Parts: sequence; structure tokens; C-alpha cells
Amino acid sequence: MKLCMIGTGYVGLVSGACFSDLGNDVICVDKDLIKINNLKKGIIPIYEPGLEELVLKNYKNKRLNFSTDLINSVKKSDIVFICVGTPTKKNSNKADLSQVYTVGREISKSINKFKIIVNKSTVPVTTGDEIEKIIAKKVNKKNFSVVSNPEFLREGEAIRDFIYPDRIVVGSNEEKSTRILKNLYSPLVSKGAKFQSTKRRAAELIKYASNAFLATKITFINEIANLCEKIGIDVEDISIGIGLDKRIGSRFLRAGPAYGGSCFPKDTKAIVSTGDQFRTNLSVIKSVIKSNKSRSDLLAKRLSLILKNNINNKTISFLGVTFKANTDDMRDSSSLKLIPYLSKKGAKIKYYDPTGSKKEFDKLKNVEFSKTIKDSINNSDVVILHTDWNDFKSINFKKFSKNKKLIIYDMRNIFSPSKIKKLGLKYFGIGR
Repeated sequence: MKLCMIGTGYVGLVSGACFSDLGNDVICVDKDLIKINNLKKGIIPIYEPGLEELVLKNYKNKRLNFSTDLINSVKKSDIVFICVGTPTKKNSNKADLSQVYTVGREISKSINKFKIIVNKSTVPVTTGDEIEKIIAKKVNKKNFSVVSNPEFLREGEAIRDFIYPDRIVVGSNEEKSTRILKNLYSPLVSKGAKFQSTKRRAAELIKYASNAFLATKITFINEIANLCEKIGIDVEDISIGIGLDKRIGSRFLRAGPAYGGSCFPKDTKAIVSTGDQFRTNLSVIKSVIKSNKSRSDLLAKRLSLILKNNINNKTISFLGVTFKANTDDMRDSSSLKLIPYLSKKGAKIKYYDPTGSKKEFDKLKNVEFSKTIKDSINNSDVVILHTDWNDFKSINFKKFSKNKKLIIYDMRNIFSPSKIKKLGLKYFGIGR
């Protein structure tokens, strides 16, 4: 099939590359000329394991192309995917849908035959209705169909999640589009992916409800970890014990920093806004947002206690600063709160991340990027394991540091407390 992906961010680029690898002809469109030219050269704008190889392979085989010409790209395609950003509006919980609606207006100028317009952007319920109204102002409804097809790609695992998805959700108000999209996804369905067809509004809400529930699991176990610290038990035992219950499951029950990234922070706010719009109090999700917002402050206070409120002139090493491993995404990462806080308190901060230095810290006083793990740890008073990259899971702290009073603050519970203590070092984890 001939596909057009509008937007070459995380969703559009990964989905476009994977669809082309399944044998479809895909055009990825973006208004950013520099980004498009870089993609043609094989320069990928995001860090995602395996994506560069997939893009290069399919671009070379001419199944994947890149363009800034939205109108002609839409005309050449049978199915058009909207994959643009829906960030939170300033001073509001609402999703900013301006990019989605702008794309809808552009698409309406380009329909020369029947098109399926697929919204892959994460959007509130009724957004599909609005897109349909926008396009219908210029195009007969018989010549297009608007469908919701939310993505469930995890950053760092996106290609695997596309090829082996838990489920494929297609929300459409007419059968023809559902049938065509089921055919598009048939290579994945044949591998065992579950295909769920719903009404368009239901598909829109499935995405938000999924992210809100996962955010709730993370927040729940973080609060249980707080309790574990007070009563002297290990949250890891609790996570395993409740996770073995098949009704609960073990995934997303790992205590650590606040959730962050491109989805959970904005999507929990957006579903609350939708609830308010329809006069429904989503009190559980509101509590999740509030608890997560205070998480970084709580971790900072605990670090102050570990250092006996003596942060000034301490050298603190952060290992990992992204919100999770296997991504370069800094959005709503706890490090964006913790590092400025410690800097203002007079600490010297060194940080290492496998994805390189971060512009977010360039203007902060006494904050510098280390090129290696060893450089970051050496001469430090405290090492904070902030992100659970595999690079950090077998560190020999004795080898990297001569400081016999080195403190390890393991925010991901990567290490065994007993093993670190046997080295003669002080260890603190989360919920331990």
C-alpha cells in the first residue's frame, strides 16, 4: 500500500520505517527541511535502538522516502497518517491540538481520490470528529474516512513493539476503512497480534486510559516504596509478591524516580481535562498527577538527609539523566529538577549519559558532562544511579573511585545493597 506519514517525530518516523519494512511504499513528510535532508543522509533525529539501520535499509530500497511537500505526498498515497505532536497547552491541562488541525486543513486541499485519514497522534475524545468536520468543509464525505489508530510504542523498545504488538486498535465509524487497515496490519496479525476494532471515540479513549493506568501503577509502587523506607523492608519483595498475581502483573511495578517522557505527563493531564469537559471527576488520575509531581522533591529531601543537609561543596555524580534507559528523551525527567536543585545548594555536579551531553544543563552553575563513567565517578562524594542503562549494571565502584566514604544512591535499585556494603561503601536505594 502507499502510505503517507505526516510528522517525522517519534511516532511518524518509527511507524513509517516499520511499515516500509513490511513492504509498503511510505513517504514521511515534515515541514522541517533540515530534518528531511538529514534523514535522506541517514541522520536520525532521535535515539532509538535499531532505527537508523531500518531507515537506511528501506530508504536504499526506495520503499521509504522523505519530503517537505505535504500536498503531493498526500495525493500519491492511499492512507494518510497524522503523527504530529500534541503537547500540553501552557497554563492548562488540555492537549494542544493546533498541529493536528493544521494538518487536517492541509489534507483537505490534497484529496484527489478516496483517502483514509488515520490519526496516530494521541488526542482527546472527539478529536476525530473535529478533523472530519475540517476536511468535510472542502471535501465530500464519500471521498474520505477519518480513523483513530493509537500507537503503543515504548521509547527504547519501539521497533520491537511495532513488529510484535500486544494489540492493534482501529477505531472507525464505517466498515470499509476497518477492513483496509486490518489488511495493512495483516503481517502483524498473522504473528499473533490481537486486532481490536471499535468506534472512533473508543479508540481515542483507549490510548489515554492505557497511559493513565500505567502511570498509576508507577505512582502506586513509588508510594509503597515510601512506606517500605519507613518500616525497613524491601520494596522489591513487595513488587514481586503483588506482581505474581495475574490480575495485577509485574510490569510497571518498579519503584524509582517520577515518571516522565513524551506520554505519561501530558496524557494524564489531558484525560483529566477530558473528564472535566464531560463533567466526570477522574479523582484517581488527579491524585496520580499530584503524587508524581512531588516525587522529585521527595527524592531531593532524602538525598539531603543522606548528606546530613551538607550539600554545599559536595561532588555529586549522576549516571544517566534521561527519563528512562535506551532513549535520549529528557522530557519531564527527574534530573531536570534534581540537578538544578543540587546546583543551587552549592554542589558540584558531574553527569554521564550514553546519549551524550544535554543542552538543558549547559547554563547551570557547576554542572559538567563527563565523557566516561569513570570520569563521572572519580573524585565524587555521591553517585546517583538515575537511569537504568545496561552500561551501569556491572560497575566496579572500587575500581573507579578511591573514595572510601563514597555514597551510592541507587534510584533504580540496580544493585544488591549487601554487595555494595561488602565493598565498604554506603548504599541507599528506593524503598529499601
